[in-house]
Amino acid sequence: MTIFDTMLPILFLALAAMIMLMSGVFSRRDHSFAITGAAIVLFAITARLMFAAPDGTIFHGLFITNDFTRFADLLVLMGAAGALSLSVAFNQRTGITRFEYPVLIVFAVIGMVVLISAGDLLTLYLGFELMSLALYVLAAFARYNLRSSEAGLKYFILGALSSGILLYGISLVYGFSGTTEFTGIARAFTGSASASLGSTIGIVFVLVGLGFKISAAPFHMWTPDVYEGAPSSVTAFFATAPKVAVFALLLRVMLGPFAPLFAQWQDLVQILAAASMIIGALGAIGQSNIKRLMAYSSIGHMGYALMGLAAGSLIGVRATLIYLAIYVVMSLGTFGCIIAMSRKGRPVERIADLAGMASEDGRYALVLAIMMWSMAGIPPLSGFFGKFYVFAAAIDAHLNVLAVIGIITSVIAAFYYLRVIKVMYFDAGSPGFDKRTAGINLVIGVSAIATVLFVFYPSPLSTVSSLAAHALFPSQGF
Repeated sequence: MTIFDTMLPILFLALAAMIMLMSGVFSRRDHSFAITGAAIVLFAITARLMFAAPDGTIFHGLFITNDFTRFADLLVLMGAAGALSLSVAFNQRTGITRFEYPVLIVFAVIGMVVLISAGDLLTLYLGFELMSLALYVLAAFARYNLRSSEAGLKYFILGALSSGILLYGISLVYGFSGTTEFTGIARAFTGSASASLGSTIGIVFVLVGLGFKISAAPFHMWTPDVYEGAPSSVTAFFATAPKVAVFALLLRVMLGPFAPLFAQWQDLVQILAAASMIIGALGAIGQSNIKRLMAYSSIGHMGYALMGLAAGSLIGVRATLIYLAIYVVMSLGTFGCIIAMSRKGRPVERIADLAGMASEDGRYALVLAIMMWSMAGIPPLSGFFGKFYVFAAAIDAHLNVLAVIGIITSVIAAFYYLRVIKVMYFDAGSPGFDKRTAGINLVIGVSAIATVLFVFYPSPLSTVSSLAAHALFPSQGF
């Protein structure tokens, strides 16, 4: 194994991003469509290179690749490619088609790849900031739209706060462990140092900083406003790739360098999981905007995924990875339907505006209904199995109260998911939905097929997630 072999995927991604940026800057014509297509192809090639890259640790522990990082990277690339495919028609329809859009997404993905493979707190922060800066700009990408500018400003201010909290936590961890390398921190926290109050506070700050990015309650306050204000194509990206990247890092950090302090942080993760599920279920009930509804839905889904982390076991990690993969597919399908809904070139975002959709376009109504059923956890769709895995992991770890909260909140959340279906199929509405494009149809179709057929072919995802989970544990002695 050589350093070049391990770093080839990210080097290729970074070099291609610079070429796309320069070609857009110096070109006299608008090549945004070509650059978007190039970015999707770039993600496919990068995924292939990641399969070929060897496992290993390079740069004295700064960068790690294994089956776990590879699994998370592929989910990120899939989410980014899906979001880019959905963005083409939407950006053109809303007048925000510019070459900077796909370039920013590629740079954000580079940050996510660095984040996932970080083996050191400094690498972690570098990837975190590279990802965050690109996301701030994307949130305000519709610069002439007041809501988008407001969303970008809110996200930037609260994101800067979370970044400061994360950095302060990193400094505390470094101060009490004497190193920033993950393996060195794990050794330092094993034994008498494990009970140190300062080290526990540092872990809490790190958890808070990362909890902000995954919209875990009570650090979710930015999510509804940013989801609603940002362009829907950007919201689709926010709901998929960044969540997977930060959650994968959260698993690696909490079950890696911070594993010796499991008893100190397990209760905190349980509180975050319970709060996220409760706020996600109750907060969405009164929403009239479907993007705000999906924001609260994402908060709830992160709560379910946190149950696997709270379990702190191989079964819990495997359950979380399966849940994240299913969540990405469901989110792409749902936001594909949201983006596809427009009247006279204007996006349809109010739930009430979906009335009559079933009679006018039964195919899209059926796909959105499938996604809502799946997110509610209704069998035999994939969302049911995602929740089943995390509930089983929680019960296996004797977190019975957390599992009961998850079941109750799932029943509550079913109300607002089924309300969307009721509006589409039973409420009268005015006709006039615009035609859709092939890119949107492809993403929606693949998402719907994967959601429905998962019950017949669960083994591929189960097998791959098991390999990824096993890669997380051998070096950590947990």
